[in-house]
Amino acid sequence: MKTIQLGSTQTNVSAVVLGIMRMVRLNTAEAATVLNVVHEQGVTMIDAADIYGNGESEKTFGAAFKQSGLKRDDFFIQSKGGIVLDPEKSSGELVFGQRYDFSKQHLIATVDGILQRLQVDYLDSFLLHRPDALMETDEIAEAFDDLQASGKVRQFGVSNFNPMQVELVQHALNQKLLINQLQFGVMHTGPIDFGLHTNMQDDRSVNHDGEIIEYSRLHGMTIQAWSPYQYGLFAGTFIDNPKFQVLNDKLQALADKYGVTKNAIATAWILRHPAQMQVILGSMNPQHLTESIAGADVRLTRQEWYDVYFAAGNDLP
Repeated sequence: MKTIQLGSTQTNVSAVVLGIMRMVRLNTAEAATVLNVVHEQGVTMIDAADIYGNGESEKTFGAAFKQSGLKRDDFFIQSKGGIVLDPEKSSGELVFGQRYDFSKQHLIATVDGILQRLQVDYLDSFLLHRPDALMETDEIAEAFDDLQASGKVRQFGVSNFNPMQVELVQHALNQKLLINQLQFGVMHTGPIDFGLHTNMQDDRSVNHDGEIIEYSRLHGMTIQAWSPYQYGLFAGTFIDNPKFQVLNDKLQALADKYGVTKNAIATAWILRHPAQMQVILGSMNPQHLTESIAGADVRLTRQEWYDVYFAAGNDLP
Protein backbone atom coordinates (compact mmCIF):
# COMPACT_ATOMS: atom_id res chain seq x y z
CA MET A 1 0.00 0.00 0.00
CA LYS A 2 1.28 3.42 -0.96
CA THR A 3 1.75 5.71 2.03
CA ILE A 4 2.03 9.47 2.35
CA GLN A 5 3.22 11.85 5.01
CA LEU A 6 0.22 13.41 6.71
CA GLY A 7 0.29 17.16 6.19
CA SER A 8 3.59 18.65 7.31
CA THR A 9 4.22 15.89 9.87
CA GLN A 10 6.49 12.86 9.74
CA THR A 11 3.49 10.57 10.30
CA ASN A 12 3.04 8.02 7.51
CA VAL A 13 -0.52 6.96 6.69
CA SER A 14 -2.04 4.89 3.93
CA ALA A 15 -3.03 6.63 0.71
CA VAL A 16 -6.43 4.98 1.03
CA VAL A 17 -8.74 5.73 3.98
CA LEU A 18 -11.75 3.71 5.11
CA GLY A 19 -14.74 6.00 5.59
CA ILE A 20 -17.35 4.50 7.91
CA MET A 21 -20.41 6.58 6.97
CA ARG A 22 -22.25 3.45 5.79
CA MET A 23 -21.09 1.18 8.62
CA VAL A 24 -24.50 1.70 10.21
CA ARG A 25 -25.77 -0.86 7.65
CA LEU A 26 -23.67 -3.66 9.14
CA ASN A 27 -23.88 -5.78 12.24
CA THR A 28 -20.86 -6.04 14.51
CA ALA A 29 -19.44 -9.19 12.93
CA GLU A 30 -19.77 -7.83 9.40
CA ALA A 31 -18.12 -4.56 10.38
CA ALA A 32 -15.27 -6.43 12.09
CA THR A 33 -14.69 -8.34 8.85
CA VAL A 34 -14.45 -5.07 6.93
CA LEU A 35 -11.89 -3.72 9.39
CA ASN A 36 -9.76 -6.84 9.15
CA VAL A 37 -9.96 -6.92 5.35
CA VAL A 38 -8.80 -3.33 4.89
CA HIS A 39 -6.10 -3.75 7.54
CA GLU A 40 -4.76 -6.77 5.66
CA GLN A 41 -4.68 -4.63 2.49
CA GLY A 42 -2.53 -2.00 4.21
CA VAL A 43 -5.17 0.61 5.08
CA THR A 44 -4.08 2.36 8.28
CA MET A 45 -6.58 5.22 8.52
CA ILE A 46 -10.25 5.44 9.51
CA ASP A 47 -12.52 8.43 8.81
CA ALA A 48 -15.68 8.96 10.85
CA ALA A 49 -18.05 11.79 11.78
CA ASP A 50 -20.46 12.28 14.62
CA ILE A 51 -23.39 12.62 12.21
CA TYR A 52 -22.79 9.41 10.23
CA GLY A 53 -25.85 7.27 10.79
CA ASN A 54 -26.79 9.83 13.44
CA GLY A 55 -23.95 8.45 15.55
CA GLU A 56 -24.77 4.80 14.96
CA SER A 57 -21.92 4.27 12.49
CA GLU A 58 -19.41 5.19 15.19
CA LYS A 59 -21.13 2.87 17.64
CA THR A 60 -20.91 0.01 15.16
CA PHE A 61 -17.25 0.75 14.57
CA GLY A 62 -16.54 0.77 18.30
CA ALA A 63 -18.11 -2.64 18.82
CA ALA A 64 -16.54 -4.07 15.66
CA PHE A 65 -13.08 -2.73 16.44
CA LYS A 66 -13.23 -4.40 19.83
CA GLN A 67 -14.34 -7.70 18.27
CA SER A 68 -11.82 -7.55 15.41
CA GLY A 69 -8.80 -8.20 17.61
CA LEU A 70 -6.98 -5.25 16.07
CA LYS A 71 -4.93 -2.91 18.25
CA ARG A 72 -5.42 0.81 18.70
CA ASP A 73 -2.08 1.49 17.02
CA ASP A 74 -3.23 -0.39 13.91
CA PHE A 75 -5.32 2.58 12.80
CA PHE A 76 -5.01 6.34 12.65
CA ILE A 77 -8.57 7.22 13.68
CA GLN A 78 -10.13 10.56 12.84
CA SER A 79 -13.61 11.96 13.17
CA LYS A 80 -15.42 15.20 12.39
CA GLY A 81 -17.85 17.46 14.20
CA GLY A 82 -19.63 20.77 14.07
CA ILE A 83 -22.85 19.89 12.26
CA VAL A 84 -25.99 19.89 14.41
CA LEU A 85 -28.64 17.65 12.88
CA ASP A 86 -32.27 18.53 12.36
CA PRO A 87 -34.09 15.81 14.35
CA GLU A 88 -37.25 16.23 12.26
CA LYS A 89 -35.46 15.49 8.99
CA SER A 90 -32.55 13.20 9.84
CA SER A 91 -32.93 9.44 10.05
CA GLY A 92 -30.66 6.51 9.31
CA GLU A 93 -27.97 7.47 6.81
CA LEU A 94 -29.90 10.54 5.63
CA VAL A 95 -28.78 13.53 7.65
CA PHE A 96 -29.74 17.18 7.38
CA GLY A 97 -28.02 19.98 9.22
CA GLN A 98 -30.00 22.30 11.43
CA ARG A 99 -26.97 24.52 11.92
CA TYR A 100 -23.18 24.45 12.11
CA ASP A 101 -21.74 25.04 15.58
CA PHE A 102 -18.06 25.65 16.31
CA SER A 103 -18.60 26.95 19.83
CA LYS A 104 -16.12 25.70 22.41
CA GLN A 105 -18.84 23.95 24.40
CA HIS A 106 -20.21 22.13 21.37
CA LEU A 107 -16.82 21.02 20.02
CA ILE A 108 -15.66 19.59 23.35
CA ALA A 109 -18.98 17.83 23.94
CA THR A 110 -18.84 16.47 20.38
CA VAL A 111 -15.42 14.90 20.89
CA ASP A 112 -16.52 13.37 24.19
CA GLY A 113 -19.46 11.75 22.44
CA ILE A 114 -17.29 10.51 19.58
CA LEU A 115 -14.78 8.89 21.92
CA GLN A 116 -17.56 7.15 23.80
CA ARG A 117 -19.16 5.77 20.65
CA LEU A 118 -15.86 4.69 19.07
CA GLN A 119 -14.72 3.16 22.38
CA VAL A 120 -11.28 4.76 22.13
CA ASP A 121 -9.38 7.07 24.49
CA TYR A 122 -8.24 9.58 21.88
CA LEU A 123 -8.60 10.67 18.26
CA ASP A 124 -5.54 10.90 16.08
CA SER A 125 -7.24 13.79 14.30
CA PHE A 126 -10.43 15.81 14.63
CA LEU A 127 -11.82 17.89 11.76
CA LEU A 128 -14.21 20.81 11.68
CA HIS A 129 -17.00 19.46 9.50
CA ARG A 130 -17.86 22.22 6.95
CA PRO A 131 -17.40 25.95 7.65
CA ASP A 132 -19.57 27.67 10.26
CA ALA A 133 -20.53 31.19 9.16
CA LEU A 134 -20.71 32.18 12.84
CA MET A 135 -17.38 30.65 13.84
CA GLU A 136 -15.46 32.60 16.44
CA THR A 137 -11.85 31.63 16.05
CA ASP A 138 -10.93 32.29 19.69
CA GLU A 139 -13.50 29.69 20.77
CA ILE A 140 -12.15 27.17 18.29
CA ALA A 141 -8.63 27.83 19.56
CA GLU A 142 -9.67 27.34 23.18
CA ALA A 143 -11.49 24.12 22.32
CA PHE A 144 -8.49 22.75 20.40
CA ASP A 145 -6.10 23.67 23.21
CA ASP A 146 -8.28 21.90 25.79
CA LEU A 147 -8.77 18.83 23.61
CA GLN A 148 -5.05 18.52 22.92
CA ALA A 149 -3.99 19.19 26.51
CA SER A 150 -6.42 16.55 27.80
CA GLY A 151 -5.02 13.99 25.36
CA LYS A 152 -8.36 13.54 23.63
CA VAL A 153 -7.16 14.79 20.21
CA ARG A 154 -3.66 14.75 18.79
CA GLN A 155 -4.02 16.55 15.44
CA PHE A 156 -6.57 18.81 13.75
CA GLY A 157 -7.95 19.65 10.35
CA VAL A 158 -10.99 20.87 8.45
CA SER A 159 -13.47 19.70 5.86
CA ASN A 160 -14.68 21.58 2.78
CA PHE A 161 -12.92 24.83 3.70
CA ASN A 162 -11.64 27.32 1.14
CA PRO A 163 -8.17 28.89 1.53
CA MET A 164 -9.26 32.06 3.31
CA GLN A 165 -11.41 30.08 5.75
CA VAL A 166 -8.37 27.94 6.54
CA GLU A 167 -6.28 31.08 7.00
CA LEU A 168 -8.87 32.63 9.29
CA VAL A 169 -8.95 29.64 11.63
CA GLN A 170 -5.24 28.88 11.40
CA HIS A 171 -4.38 32.43 12.45
CA ALA A 172 -5.95 31.82 15.87
CA LEU A 173 -4.61 28.32 16.52
CA ASN A 174 -1.58 26.98 18.32
CA GLN A 175 -1.88 23.80 16.24
CA LYS A 176 -1.21 23.32 12.54
CA LEU A 177 -4.24 22.36 10.46
CA LEU A 178 -3.08 19.23 8.64
CA ILE A 179 -6.07 18.04 6.63
CA ASN A 180 -8.82 19.35 4.38
CA GLN A 181 -11.49 16.98 3.10
CA LEU A 182 -12.81 17.90 -0.35
CA GLN A 183 -14.92 16.18 -2.95
CA PHE A 184 -12.55 15.32 -5.79
CA GLY A 185 -12.44 12.63 -8.41
CA VAL A 186 -12.75 11.84 -12.10
CA MET A 187 -16.23 13.39 -12.29
CA HIS A 188 -15.63 16.20 -9.79
CA THR A 189 -12.69 18.14 -11.18
CA GLY A 190 -13.61 21.76 -10.47
CA PRO A 191 -10.55 22.41 -8.28
CA ILE A 192 -8.27 21.74 -11.27
CA ASP A 193 -10.49 22.78 -14.21
CA PHE A 194 -10.20 26.51 -13.64
CA GLY A 195 -6.40 26.30 -13.42
CA LEU A 196 -6.20 24.58 -16.77
CA HIS A 197 -8.53 27.24 -18.20
CA THR A 198 -6.68 30.23 -16.79
CA ASN A 199 -7.16 33.38 -18.86
CA MET A 200 -10.20 31.89 -20.59
CA GLN A 201 -13.86 32.89 -20.38
CA ASP A 202 -15.58 29.51 -20.65
CA ASP A 203 -17.51 27.79 -17.85
CA ARG A 204 -14.50 25.78 -16.70
CA SER A 205 -12.48 28.94 -16.09
CA VAL A 206 -14.70 29.87 -13.12
CA ASN A 207 -12.85 29.50 -9.81
CA HIS A 208 -15.27 28.04 -7.29
CA ASP A 209 -12.76 26.83 -4.72
CA GLY A 210 -10.14 29.52 -4.32
CA GLU A 211 -7.04 27.60 -5.51
CA ILE A 212 -7.53 25.13 -2.68
CA ILE A 213 -5.27 22.46 -4.18
CA GLU A 214 -2.44 24.90 -4.79
CA TYR A 215 -2.94 26.38 -1.32
CA SER A 216 -2.83 22.94 0.29
CA ARG A 217 0.40 22.06 -1.48
CA LEU A 218 2.03 25.33 -0.42
CA HIS A 219 0.93 24.99 3.22
CA GLY A 220 1.54 21.29 3.78
CA MET A 221 -2.11 20.22 4.10
CA THR A 222 -3.27 16.78 3.03
CA ILE A 223 -6.37 16.71 0.84
CA GLN A 224 -8.64 13.76 1.54
CA ALA A 225 -10.86 13.11 -1.48
CA TRP A 226 -14.38 12.05 -0.53
CA SER A 227 -17.00 10.44 -2.82
CA PRO A 228 -14.28 9.52 -5.34
CA TYR A 229 -16.63 7.51 -7.59
CA GLN A 230 -19.62 9.87 -7.47
CA TYR A 231 -20.85 12.46 -9.94
CA GLY A 232 -22.70 15.49 -8.71
CA LEU A 233 -23.53 15.70 -5.02
CA PHE A 234 -24.44 12.10 -4.17
CA ALA A 235 -26.17 11.77 -7.57
CA GLY A 236 -24.72 8.29 -7.98
CA THR A 237 -21.63 6.49 -9.17
CA PHE A 238 -20.18 6.92 -12.63
CA ILE A 239 -18.71 3.41 -12.58
CA ASP A 240 -20.74 1.16 -14.95
CA ASN A 241 -23.19 4.02 -15.47
CA PRO A 242 -24.43 4.13 -19.10
CA LYS A 243 -24.54 7.93 -18.89
CA PHE A 244 -20.74 7.87 -18.94
CA GLN A 245 -19.98 5.19 -21.52
CA VAL A 246 -16.89 6.91 -22.97
CA LEU A 247 -15.40 7.25 -19.50
CA ASN A 248 -16.17 3.66 -18.57
CA ASP A 249 -14.63 2.40 -21.80
CA LYS A 250 -11.41 4.27 -21.03
CA LEU A 251 -11.38 3.08 -17.41
CA GLN A 252 -11.90 -0.50 -18.60
CA ALA A 253 -9.08 -0.27 -21.12
CA LEU A 254 -6.69 0.90 -18.42
CA ALA A 255 -8.04 -1.66 -15.96
CA ASP A 256 -7.27 -4.40 -18.51
CA LYS A 257 -3.76 -3.03 -19.02
CA TYR A 258 -2.95 -2.97 -15.29
CA GLY A 259 -4.89 -6.08 -14.28
CA VAL A 260 -7.25 -4.26 -11.93
CA THR A 261 -10.82 -2.92 -11.95
CA LYS A 262 -12.33 0.37 -13.09
CA ASN A 263 -12.66 1.43 -9.45
CA ALA A 264 -8.94 0.90 -9.02
CA ILE A 265 -8.17 3.12 -12.00
CA ALA A 266 -10.44 5.84 -10.59
CA THR A 267 -8.47 5.56 -7.33
CA ALA A 268 -5.15 5.66 -9.17
CA TRP A 269 -6.26 8.76 -11.10
CA ILE A 270 -6.68 10.74 -7.87
CA LEU A 271 -3.46 9.46 -6.35
CA ARG A 272 -1.49 10.31 -9.49
CA HIS A 273 -1.91 14.01 -8.68
CA PRO A 274 1.30 15.40 -7.12
CA ALA A 275 -0.62 16.97 -4.21
CA GLN A 276 -0.18 13.66 -2.33
CA MET A 277 -3.89 13.23 -1.69
CA GLN A 278 -5.69 10.44 0.11
CA VAL A 279 -8.78 8.67 -1.19
CA ILE A 280 -11.66 7.95 1.21
CA LEU A 281 -13.49 4.73 0.34
CA GLY A 282 -17.02 4.43 1.67
CA SER A 283 -17.98 0.93 0.53
CA MET A 284 -18.74 -1.70 3.14
CA ASN A 285 -18.32 -4.56 0.65
CA PRO A 286 -15.00 -6.35 1.31
CA GLN A 287 -14.58 -7.34 -2.34
CA HIS A 288 -15.29 -3.85 -3.62
CA LEU A 289 -12.89 -2.41 -1.06
CA THR A 290 -10.13 -4.81 -2.07
CA GLU A 291 -10.65 -3.95 -5.75
CA SER A 292 -10.59 -0.19 -5.11
CA ILE A 293 -7.60 -0.35 -2.76
CA ALA A 294 -5.58 -2.01 -5.54
CA GLY A 295 -5.52 1.34 -7.32
CA ALA A 296 -3.05 2.66 -4.76
CA ASP A 297 -0.40 0.47 -6.37
CA VAL A 298 -1.10 1.65 -9.94
CA ARG A 299 0.79 4.67 -11.27
CA LEU A 300 -0.79 6.04 -14.41
CA THR A 301 1.35 7.73 -17.03
CA ARG A 302 0.84 11.43 -17.65
CA GLN A 303 -0.98 10.71 -20.90
CA GLU A 304 -3.21 8.11 -19.28
CA TRP A 305 -4.16 10.60 -16.58
CA TYR A 306 -5.12 13.19 -19.18
CA ASP A 307 -6.93 10.58 -21.27
CA VAL A 308 -9.19 9.77 -18.31
CA TYR A 309 -9.74 13.50 -17.77
CA PHE A 310 -10.81 13.88 -21.42
CA ALA A 311 -13.05 10.78 -21.26
CA ALA A 312 -14.89 12.38 -18.36
CA GLY A 313 -15.97 15.18 -20.72
CA ASN A 314 -13.22 17.70 -20.04
CA ASP A 315 -10.98 19.48 -22.51
CA LEU A 316 -7.91 21.68 -22.71
CA PRO A 317 -7.97 25.25 -24.08
